Amino acid sequence: MRTEIIKDEKNEMEISIDSLTVAEAIRVYLQKDDAVSFAAWRQEHPSKPVLLRIETKGKSPRKAIEDAIEHIQKDADKLVAEVKKA
Repeated sequence: MRTEIIKDEKNEMEISIDSLTVAEAIRVYLQKDDAVSFAAWRQEHPSKPVLLRIETKGKSPRKAIEDAIEHIQKDADKLVAEVKKA
């Protein structure tokens, strides 16, 4: 998976991600964070990468993304454990 930071400011960040699935998962978890005031992605064309935009208040966008990915990993680990039990 390729990612590229397009914009990195105090309360704003834009990241190019070549996976719509990953961008959507991160967006969903970012919107659960009270410090995130805006999280959305757009894609000009299905052959182009997704541009994920994040705006925060009181937390850096980089930290918000790190936290979202950490929560995704924890939930994925729980799912794997549940499937192994079955």
